[in-house]
Amino acid sequence: MIRSFTTLAETLNLSHAVAELNSTRQTVRRHIAQLEAVKGEPLFTLESRQYHLTEAGRLALPEARDLLARGRSWLLGQISHRNGLEHVHAELPEGRCFWMQQRPMGDLWALERPLLKAAFRAWALSDGELESEIMQEVRPFFMVYRDSPNGWICIEIGDQSSYVTWSGWVAARSSLGRNMNVLPGGDDFAHLMISPFEDAATHENTRLDHIYTQLKREDDGPYLPIYYQRLLLPGRFPDGTFALISVVDRHHDVEIIGLDPNDRPRMPDDAIMKEISILPKFDYK
Repeated sequence: MIRSFTTLAETLNLSHAVAELNSTRQTVRRHIAQLEAVKGEPLFTLESRQYHLTEAGRLALPEARDLLARGRSWLLGQISHRNGLEHVHAELPEGRCFWMQQRPMGDLWALERPLLKAAFRAWALSDGELESEIMQEVRPFFMVYRDSPNGWICIEIGDQSSYVTWSGWVAARSSLGRNMNVLPGGDDFAHLMISPFEDAATHENTRLDHIYTQLKREDDGPYLPIYYQRLLLPGRFPDGTFALISVVDRHHDVEIIGLDPNDRPRMPDDAIMKEISILPKFDYK
């Protein structure tokens, strides 16, 4: 039912959806009717043999895509839980791979590098308010996302963030306002990244992940190994709406069950983020 819905939503043409699904018109119509009955509202309107998404359909589409992606990942054994924390190991096109291990938040305090700890302290003392003065010392390292009916949209990239120091400011600026799927890595990479975002947003909780994969630094360049720790923080825009803050510290110190960094290529030395001393001026009053 979900595949029929997403395919028809993307094509808005029953014949094209049937061909893509290798199905029949009756089956696709039945799947849509069953899904609408379960949801309790229409997902499409049909005018002059042309399908259009209703508002309910537009709102349901990103989650349906995510469910399909997670279902494929589960069937392939890519996503599991280790010690109650999310673990991902997926083989990607072009010989790449993606490893991610959610880590206990207590690991944060054992870090020798200051960036993620400083970001967490600023977030806590600012009550998650993105525009708080307390945030300003660490905000240049942020990437900020807003959820939308079309998925997660990147609306802010700090000039000292991992994205900028990896790909350069020109590439980073061109990604502002775009869906996660067009950020470096492509669709497969984006699908694997959605789960932590949804987890942090749904529960409005903090989350620490260790990640290893391969990304290009330039559009026409080779894929290079990249290791990083990422902190997700639930924040607030000035109007009170939800902001998801991502802070990345790129270095080799990652701990992922099943991955031995000694058996993997290392990042180029110039790809390791500089260890910057950050001492935010906190107001405890």
